[in-house]
Amino acid sequence: MKKIIITPAKLHGRAAAPPSKSHTHRLLAAAALSDAPCRVENAGTSADIEATAACLRALGAEVRREGNDLLVTPIRTDNGLKHPEMDCGESGTTLRFMAPLAAALCNEVTLTGRGRLSERPMEELLRAMADHGTTASSGHVPITLRGRLRPGLFELPGNVSSQYVSGLLFALPLLEGASEIRLTTALSSSGYVAMTLDVLKRSGITIEETECGYRVPGGQRYHAPALTRAEGDWSGSAFWLAAGAICGPVTVTGLNPASLHRDRVVTDLLRRFGAEVRTGQDGVTVSGGSLRGITADLDQIPDLALPLAAAAAFAEGETVFRNCGRLRLKESDRLEAIRKVLAGFGIRTEVTGSRSDELRIFGGRPKGCGAESFHDHRVAMMAAILASGAEGPTVTDDPQCVAKSYPGFFDDFRALGGAADEI
Repeated sequence: MKKIIITPAKLHGRAAAPPSKSHTHRLLAAAALSDAPCRVENAGTSADIEATAACLRALGAEVRREGNDLLVTPIRTDNGLKHPEMDCGESGTTLRFMAPLAAALCNEVTLTGRGRLSERPMEELLRAMADHGTTASSGHVPITLRGRLRPGLFELPGNVSSQYVSGLLFALPLLEGASEIRLTTALSSSGYVAMTLDVLKRSGITIEETECGYRVPGGQRYHAPALTRAEGDWSGSAFWLAAGAICGPVTVTGLNPASLHRDRVVTDLLRRFGAEVRTGQDGVTVSGGSLRGITADLDQIPDLALPLAAAAAFAEGETVFRNCGRLRLKESDRLEAIRKVLAGFGIRTEVTGSRSDELRIFGGRPKGCGAESFHDHRVAMMAAILASGAEGPTVTDDPQCVAKSYPGFFDDFRALGGAADEI
């Protein structure tokens, strides 16, 4: 396994936003269910997107790459789908989208995966599906689903994963009868469901929002636009914007200020830290300032915990991030990973709160160290941003794990002036 050594160097300049994998997952699903071929521009080459493309091929779609675009010929539901095996890689989005979608189309399907995918929660979604004709061989991958999904009332919590809701929203319009999703708790990461609803609306699908969920008419047909484009990714770009706050200036192009992706609030949060943020036609520019600690609720924006933690490490005083519990259920236990990585850089942290879901970071001057990535793409990116402004070199492992969401991360890191060399 490769390691890299990062020598402190000021990150500054311009970078293009990577493609949004959250948006691309949704565009691909809608395209594969459509009534005519579609081209998805700016789809990127991340491992998670390749996993979704592979699963859609297993269901009978043709997904062909042309550069950074994906050409999708839809699934033919009249070709007698037979027990496909779908490899979801390490992508939780792929697994949670494909489980209900495959159950709507196939009598039997097997879903597999790798890494921590077997530890990602699925029980609540599978239980709701079992109440509607689809039984699961296990609560974690590998999972064999048997029985077509039937319409009806689907009750499930909204505070475990918004991907449960999005997966059902893609599948339920295909069923013969009407369905309803009733959430038994408040919906976390609601911006991702808003993105799903927008893609569905643009694909000719009608969804009615209710007081505690969604009502979905059955028997609908997808008609996705012949040409769509995945927007720039606020989650991946947040690392460069945080770097701009630490030293900068850094400009990121290709971001939509009106995006439904909640991570766009990173600009507001960096302003609160004391950074200078400018949004113009040429992109979003963040320049460093005298950073000071803030308090923020991360329930709706869990992916921002890592770039914001990097900024907090350089901020004077105490930063408090609340409602961080779901970070434990990601590609790593990210709450623990943040704590350990920051400790390695000499930054004190505490995990507090009645549910141990509150992270306190006491800023200072990070010092170079040996930083573990925990085989988690966002942890590796956080460590790189910390290392660029630290005192002394940092060695981190498994840099290739960034390919899960942002294969070009270290290329862009170097283009911004970062010094990262394989050892």
